[in-house]
Amino acid sequence: MSNKKELVVAHSPDADDIFMYYAIKFGWVSSEDFNFSNIALDIETLNKEALQNSYDITAISFGLYPKIKDEYALLRTAVSFGEGYGPKLIKKKGKKLKKNFKVALSGENTTNALLFKIIYPNAKIIYKNFLEIERAVLKDEVDAGVLIHESILEYDSSLCVERELWDIWLELAKEELPLPLGGMAIRRSIPLKSAIECEEILTNAVKVARKNINLATKMLLERDLIRVDEKNLKRYLELYANDNSVTLNKIQKKALDKLFRVGYDSGYFDEIIKCEDFFVPLEYKELRGQ
Repeated sequence: MSNKKELVVAHSPDADDIFMYYAIKFGWVSSEDFNFSNIALDIETLNKEALQNSYDITAISFGLYPKIKDEYALLRTAVSFGEGYGPKLIKKKGKKLKKNFKVALSGENTTNALLFKIIYPNAKIIYKNFLEIERAVLKDEVDAGVLIHESILEYDSSLCVERELWDIWLELAKEELPLPLGGMAIRRSIPLKSAIECEEILTNAVKVARKNINLATKMLLERDLIRVDEKNLKRYLELYANDNSVTLNKIQKKALDKLFRVGYDSGYFDEIIKCEDFFVPLEYKELRGQ
């Protein structure tokens, strides 16, 4: 009987999350202390479950983090940022949006919803699973919708982009910084030494996946784990599961702090936080001489 501790990693079913986690699932990265199981849920469900402290390790929208900071620490790995790209506000070609247009968003606590609500305070918002948003626009259930994940790569030819969320981000940030979209968080109730080890394992999983990208993508496609074809998969991974996804860099941390500041200034967060104060403290391992 194994004495390994069982930990659940919750992630979204989009290609970048699956790619960054599945080095563990494939057995390329393992642990002597933990058995990892995974569950794939849409991002808004993940955000809601994080508010309930449901999973040990979970993908989240960065726009949610200030609301769960007391229960979860931020991880530095498996992060997704937009750099000149990101979610897209789309509509039917030729349609003029009124001030109070009806829009479908992928969830109340997503980063794109935070930015959207700041810029379009009069819009009438409904929330849908991200896979249903394009269809809702095509069927005139809504006037517009914000596409995320792989949906930004290809959509019906009758649709056009009203505005890039990247441009909204630049307007709000007032400087060119990468757009913080999503990352991972770990329960604070997990012992610190274990949390540090988990971060190391997950970081290694992203490194290994990146190093073996051709084999990893082939295996994901063969197992029908991805919604896009090979061409679009590789294109998408270069956007959201690239070398900058392995561990947060200095400019990404600055962008995160800017996002938290923008949310606070707009009344969505109760206090200003700095991301450095909420990471798993790796210095603990150094102090223990391990």
